[in-house]
Amino acid sequence: MKYSVLDQSPVRSGTSPDESIRETVALARACEAFGYHRYWVSEHHSSPSVAGSAPEVLMAALAMVTSRIRLGSAGVMLPHYAALKVAEQFRVLEALAPGRIDLGVGRAPGSDGRTAMALNPHAGSAENFPAQVRDLYAWANGGALPVDHPFRSVSAQPEGPGGPELWILGSSNYGAQLAGHFGLPYCFAYFFSDGQGAEQALEMYLATFKPGIIEAPYAAITVWAFAAETQERADYFYRSRAIARLMRDRGLYIPLPSPEEAASVALSPAEAARVEAVKAQAFSGTAGDVARRIAALGEALGVQEIAITTTASDPVARTDSYRLLAREFGLASPALALAS
Repeated sequence: MKYSVLDQSPVRSGTSPDESIRETVALARACEAFGYHRYWVSEHHSSPSVAGSAPEVLMAALAMVTSRIRLGSAGVMLPHYAALKVAEQFRVLEALAPGRIDLGVGRAPGSDGRTAMALNPHAGSAENFPAQVRDLYAWANGGALPVDHPFRSVSAQPEGPGGPELWILGSSNYGAQLAGHFGLPYCFAYFFSDGQGAEQALEMYLATFKPGIIEAPYAAITVWAFAAETQERADYFYRSRAIARLMRDRGLYIPLPSPEEAASVALSPAEAARVEAVKAQAFSGTAGDVARRIAALGEALGVQEIAITTTASDPVARTDSYRLLAREFGLASPALALAS
């Protein structure tokens, strides 16, 4: 099993969103030292809770402060953009960090409809997503477009010997089927829905997979997790996650509250029950327990890789969670990495 990181650059209550971007750069350096395989950054728009809006720009900064870890988008919301432009951006990234770039794409808007329109009033329909994926792979990896393609003679620069690794990301059967059709690696956003639909989507991926860009299926999931030295400390920081999730269910996307702010939020009996039910299934606790449960989930679903996304009101606690889990997963020597 490989273990990786998804960082959405979460915004913390009482801080400016630009600080979240700088925290992402610092966390990427730490997670490389801890031994994680990939570091993916997200694309969300007009959100007070997530600062990660331009993964291709952020990846360039990460390429300059890392040397081993793979860097990727999770993901580029392709219907907003022209496939050629995305291919050019990721060919530049490939030139900056050869052999380390992942191009994860999805068809969701990454925001509301109004924001999607503001991003590109002339964007094509999500129904064009399969054709965009085909064109994107050809341009990003120096392949050939169909003979009758109107832009067959156009190339994406800068050309070079390698290309980004293309992934399909999603939280439904649609992305799983598309990844299977093209023979691409697939990642299911387990944390979006607390795992609902994961088993079906992964089964769909395996059932529809045809050797193409890769010869054998390669599946991953992304889970939310927080690990601490004690259960008490994990419970303290989990309060923030619980209330942020509850606010999302209310249609409110807020900066991550502090544990004290979270404790002051009044809950209805139904909401309190919902919070407890979600907590019972959450990957939050001591590092050994969290690591065992994550590994068991990966084995049960038959995936080859698990990416972990972590939120905490304290950036030191968030970094330490990744360090503790890396130690449990046996990725490297986190204690030495932290001291270096």
